[in-house]
Amino acid sequence: LGSGMLASAVALVMAAGLLGAQASAAEGWLTSYDEAIAAAKKTGRPIVANFTGSDWCGWCIRLKDEVFETKDFKEWASANAILLEVDFPQQKAQDAATKAKNQQLSQQHGIQGYPTILILDAAGKKTGELGYMQGGPKVWLAEFVKQYKGGGKK
Repeated sequence: LGSGMLASAVALVMAAGLLGAQASAAEGWLTSYDEAIAAAKKTGRPIVANFTGSDWCGWCIRLKDEVFETKDFKEWASANAILLEVDFPQQKAQDAATKAKNQQLSQQHGIQGYPTILILDAAGKKTGELGYMQGGPKVWLAEFVKQYKGGGKK
């Protein structure tokens, strides 16, 4: 009976993990740099790479709540960008390969703090950098467009 309960608990934890991954994917945020690069090459869209501490960084959480979780941002992003979350959580579980890749990306791009949102082209080259800004999605998106267009694309 004890081992049956353990198996049930393990199954529940695994199902919750899968649901969490699906929920994140459903929001449109990729967690694989390679997938984001491939999608950018295929679509010609820039990558919005969100370097975040999703479960501990107050400004990261505010940015997510005030901009990334809004209908305006989600509609804009679905038509105009590839979303990549490069997360450095303190409480949430993260596999070793993702941790190592995220650390490598952070070093490669010289990330100094969170949130740092990079605008990357399909080759992974930085064309702009943003962070938290007051004013919600309209202010944030206006700055994105300004920097993206300033980066020599479109």
